[in-house]
Amino acid sequence: MRVLLLGANGYLGRHVADRLLADPAVQLTALGRGDDADVRFDLASGSPGALTRFLDAVHPGVVVNCAGATRGGARELTRHNTVAVATVCESLRRSRCGARLVQLGCASEYGPSQTGSSTAEDAQPRPGGPYGVSKLAATELVLGSDLDAVVLRVFSPAGPGTPAGSPLGRLAEALRRAMQSGDNELKLTGLGVQRDFVDVRDVARAVHAASLSAAQGVINIASGRAVRLREAATVLGRVAGFTGSIHELDNLGHRGPGLPSPASSLEHLGGAALQPYPDGCGGWQQADVRTARDRLGWRPRIGLEESLADIWMEAACRI
Repeated sequence: MRVLLLGANGYLGRHVADRLLADPAVQLTALGRGDDADVRFDLASGSPGALTRFLDAVHPGVVVNCAGATRGGARELTRHNTVAVATVCESLRRSRCGARLVQLGCASEYGPSQTGSSTAEDAQPRPGGPYGVSKLAATELVLGSDLDAVVLRVFSPAGPGTPAGSPLGRLAEALRRAMQSGDNELKLTGLGVQRDFVDVRDVARAVHAASLSAAQGVINIASGRAVRLREAATVLGRVAGFTGSIHELDNLGHRGPGLPSPASSLEHLGGAALQPYPDGCGGWQQADVRTARDRLGWRPRIGLEESLADIWMEAACRI
């Protein structure tokens, strides 16, 4: 099976590439903007005609799209997350290859949900920010394309390679700094949010399974359990061997006139601000993962503690 992987150098894409390369039946071609891609092509600015000619030449059986942007203004996010997917869909419609499309979506497409609920694929999406809006628009393009396609809505990925600017990445960095400076207290804010974390290697397994399946539509990829960021901080401290205490300073978010901002107060206290959680999903998010089990035969295998241990190992290398 020949697979064309878009976005192979990103956080998710690197793990998807490793998983696909481990399958001896897969012939993998990577397309991206970087010099290390097999083929250089910018989905946000390249023409559908050029991509169509490449698809006809390579003739992949599956196209996996891990490309996109998580940061930037609305215009940039739209270019990289929506326009790029429109280019992919149009190119596949024009191509003679007949490839199946596996598109990686995200939980931000759903937006905020009610505390205690589990979000299923038929939930009405109400994205809470431009990132979620751009990804939801991409999902709608895929679903309306009449292609053989599936969208995997990935919840909060964790594990090796976690970006330093993500909430878990910043948590590990704050812990690293505390241990490096010998502090026995770690002061944090924003630990009250709850997210459904899924290991990035389990995400890669889901992509592999989706590539081989006939499943279509939207499928949630998550652990199925909401975890408070405070709990993640505690586990991270344990795997790091941090013997000090972790204090939550959420009350700094409520200040009177003339008082310093939470960020400056935390800087004075030697703490780290983790608010706001950047996905626009409010205080709670948990996935219903039964569709992934039933249609892909997929279940998460790697627990959060192992994911956090891998995040810490990378952070510890900077001590």
